[in-house]
Amino acid sequence: MSASHSATPAPLLIRGAAPLAGERVDILIEDGRIAEVGSGLSRAGATAIDADGLIALPGLVDLHTHLREPGFEHAETVLTGSRAAAAGGYTTVFAMPNTSPVADTAGVVEQELALGEAAGYVAVQPIGAVTVGQRGERLAELGAMAHSRARVRVFSDDGFCVWDPLIMRRALEYVKAFDGVIAQHAQDPRLTEGAQMNEGAVSAELGLAGWPAVAEESIIARDVLLAEHVGSRLHVCHLSTAGSVDIIRWAKRRGVAVTAEVTPHHLLLTDELVRGYDARFKVNPPLRRDEDVRAVREGLADGTIDIVATDHAPHPAEAKACEWQAAANGMVGLESALRVVHEAMVETGMLGWADVARVMSEAPARIGRLDAAGTPLDAGQPASLTLYDPAAPRPFTTADLRGRSENSPYLGRDLPGEVRWTLHRGTVTVADGDVLETPGVHA
Repeated sequence: MSASHSATPAPLLIRGAAPLAGERVDILIEDGRIAEVGSGLSRAGATAIDADGLIALPGLVDLHTHLREPGFEHAETVLTGSRAAAAGGYTTVFAMPNTSPVADTAGVVEQELALGEAAGYVAVQPIGAVTVGQRGERLAELGAMAHSRARVRVFSDDGFCVWDPLIMRRALEYVKAFDGVIAQHAQDPRLTEGAQMNEGAVSAELGLAGWPAVAEESIIARDVLLAEHVGSRLHVCHLSTAGSVDIIRWAKRRGVAVTAEVTPHHLLLTDELVRGYDARFKVNPPLRRDEDVRAVREGLADGTIDIVATDHAPHPAEAKACEWQAAANGMVGLESALRVVHEAMVETGMLGWADVARVMSEAPARIGRLDAAGTPLDAGQPASLTLYDPAAPRPFTTADLRGRSENSPYLGRDLPGEVRWTLHRGTVTVADGDVLETPGVHA
């Protein structure tokens, strides 16, 4: 794809959008920024977008996306993953480092950054590995990645817990120098050897090896104490248990600089779905009990959990179309995330739309130390925004997926709402519900 779409976008006039508070407004966009917000606006030559009945959200920011490139392009590429993100209302995604080669050097993270810029659908912000090759043995080039053109501020061995406490301490100490954050995949490897699903009544009935909640909670407890000792920032990836919520709540009361994320699927789905042995429901951490779902919803509602992150994990069909024990862990989630949060949190009255903007845009941008993403819809800000239709539920199908893989747990399930328009820095990427072949203005 050429870079021609990087030229200054044409003026846009969004008419009648519902902001997060107050009366409906018009939004005038010029030179990639919000020029004016008000009522009865006009601009000669502007392309008009009818936003009657649509909610105007700041462009969504995902702190936990797997784009698979380089090395696993059969599952996803930066381009296809960016299209999936735009379809879900995202304008920035943080790309996890479990690529081949692993994103543990300045060269690899700069390659990912360039691929995102060439695609043009979203800002792709690379996450650097904590250890070389994600092997947990010695620290990767954290400083070089931080000072590269990619300006990496989030580091994770995603998929692998930084299990060695000394390595974890050294990592926290190192990133403190440039205000970085360690994003931990909290999983004690010894407690989860051979695990296939959540440890509990369902795993006992099915005869599948269990993944105990304490394997997550023990690592989180250790790491918040290390973060407190060092005085550095810690982020907990895909928190999934009631006990984990309690630990984060305790740590925040102590003043520990810890943040946490929950995935859409842990807000909605439970381990009861494993009874059908459908590998679309196999994920790490696993789907938990109903009690855990209630706890993470409450934790998100009261601010203990800071953000929703997708953990978008595409896999080719053959990685899921097999027996449960042999299937890969992971679900695609970019296209469905906002709709799931709508069902699990908004329709239940636990979050309002301003809260959704906070947990899916503003807070993840702040944790990732982004300057121009997840900003409020104010004049002068970059025009990255999502126009969302809070429509009645309809079946989620493969037609809703825009990436390369189809391993969604929501296929055939009714979900509310629809992303109608997505704008990335003033450039339309989704127009009237359709992802554009080339980002531009199609009204």
